[in-house]
Amino acid sequence: MIWNPEMECNSRGTIKQLQLERLQETVKRVYENVPFYRKKLDEAGVTPDSIKSLEDLKRIPFTVKNDLRDNYPYGLFASPLKDMVRLHASSGTTGKPIVAGYTKKDLDTWSELIARIVMQAGGCDEDIAQVCFGYGLFTGGFGLHYGLEKVGATVVPSSSGNTEKQLMLMKDFGTTILVSTPSYALYISEVAEEMGIDIKKDLKVKIGMFGGEGTSEEMAKELENRWGILCTENYGLTEVMGPGVAGECEHKCGMHISDDHFIVETINPETGEVLPEGSFGEMVITTITKEGMPVLRYRTKDLTRIIYEPCKCGRTTPRIERIQGRSDDMLIIKGVNVFPSQVESVLVGMQGIAPFFQLVVRKKGFTDDMEVLVELADNSLLEDFSALEQLERDVKHNLKTVLGIETKVRLVEPKSIERTAGKAKKVLDLRNA
Repeated sequence: MIWNPEMECNSRGTIKQLQLERLQETVKRVYENVPFYRKKLDEAGVTPDSIKSLEDLKRIPFTVKNDLRDNYPYGLFASPLKDMVRLHASSGTTGKPIVAGYTKKDLDTWSELIARIVMQAGGCDEDIAQVCFGYGLFTGGFGLHYGLEKVGATVVPSSSGNTEKQLMLMKDFGTTILVSTPSYALYISEVAEEMGIDIKKDLKVKIGMFGGEGTSEEMAKELENRWGILCTENYGLTEVMGPGVAGECEHKCGMHISDDHFIVETINPETGEVLPEGSFGEMVITTITKEGMPVLRYRTKDLTRIIYEPCKCGRTTPRIERIQGRSDDMLIIKGVNVFPSQVESVLVGMQGIAPFFQLVVRKKGFTDDMEVLVELADNSLLEDFSALEQLERDVKHNLKTVLGIETKVRLVEPKSIERTAGKAKKVLDLRNA
């Protein structure tokens, strides 16, 4: 089923005209109400009247994460603070958090967007959805909550952590949709095994709506195998709204973008050059319906490709191909670009290996040095030294095949890599230690 056929199945020509009208309104709004944007637009020689076509979007300067930090907390708001009914923020682990403000209209829009991705994943008003995202300043919990209610699903706002209780609730309440990060879903499956719960037989979960961190295709298959569910991915950022920007349908051929609310481009991450449609590059997002805090041409750092062919599900919206990595997560090891997602694609599914790993990066002379910590699936191999050696050789060989370089590999004991209910920390950077 499709939540909003009028917008999700419309012609590209109609949507492009709508995008232009909404872009013009958005540029006018920020020019008149946000000093930061007025200054940037003036410096670029752009006024609201300059936006005559969607091609003019490329004349607008980019917005980057530091712009949001520099204007902390309310400097990018286009509505008076009295009109803001909710504030969210990023974790701010590397400085001031990024603050997002929402008017009542913004929250209605957000619920609409989440309703779309719920239906894309196959959810409906008969589902019981357990939201295992944190209910705090992070956008995940509240973002998914209200959209699920809009569809008519019964929401279990269990938040994150207390995994044994999560499993008890899933079993007792008959949860059919699991909402969490993919790494937490993996951890739940581990705890279930320890508790003697067969999640395929004892639980009723049929759909996983995963977000908050990127997922390789191999990880998605691992989740589906462990849970016996349809594993879908959804995408969003605090900077532009939160979850709800895009989501997978049952055909799993990219995440459908709500392009009546967002304009998405891909650019060369080094030059900023706008790339032709369908090209692989860094994704840039412009909000065109956000009232409280519109954002122009936000550089996400996510590397992907936008697919424009209509989907088998009947939706005509463009789709985000699975995120291949982030330009700021890229490591340069021995002159080769390495992304954590590449390592994940190698390790997940290997016999004897658990789907948890960590890249430890140190400075060695003038170059970066990387060691891959690989967790064993169980303790049985610890008693067989020759089998351990062979497994280490296999991991090194498979990594070299994909990465093109030799890597250090250290096999570590089962469950020695930290588990988390939030985003998994896949890179431990010790270069400045």
